[in-house]
Amino acid sequence: MLLRSAALAFETEVLTALDEITLQAPFRHMVTPGGFTMSVAMTNCGEAGWVTDRTGYRYDRNDPETGRPWPAMPTCFLDLAVHCASRAGYPAFRPDACLINRYEPGARLSLHQDRDERDFAKPIVSISLGLPAIFQFGGLKRDDPVKKFAMRHGDVAVWGGASRLCYHGVTALKEGVHDVLGRMRVNLTFRGAL
Repeated sequence: MLLRSAALAFETEVLTALDEITLQAPFRHMVTPGGFTMSVAMTNCGEAGWVTDRTGYRYDRNDPETGRPWPAMPTCFLDLAVHCASRAGYPAFRPDACLINRYEPGARLSLHQDRDERDFAKPIVSISLGLPAIFQFGGLKRDDPVKKFAMRHGDVAVWGGASRLCYHGVTALKEGVHDVLGRMRVNLTFRGAL
């Protein structure tokens, strides 16, 4: 389900909290198991954070760069995720992890499935902030047809149930300047990881 502008009512609190998170756990370009440096910069908050390195993809309770727990998930993040999940038909959703992706012009996220969580019954809640992006949403196989959706500041995508393991991604971010976030897009992806 695509919820246009659903995050705007939370914008001020969320952006303030985001600044506090990135002071504790700065954005970084992680390396995939194949040795490729990701074009998207990432950080996390919550009980666990998604990480990738040469040993694989996984959730870890601690930031591998500091050895300390990831920053706690701010109340405004939790409220936003719960609000959007409820609107999409998942009133019981309570995320324990939030992966935060920062895209600068040219950065992209190739088609992938979110398969590292323990319980696929829980949906994914994805919040777009900053520059507009093209979100790709396909099927259960990588070569299934892909639909493209323009995601603007404040838009939210929620998927679960039969679509929970669908391939999805973001095309290369186009050059631009957003009034609030400048030359970037930030995506908050809430998950039930543990």
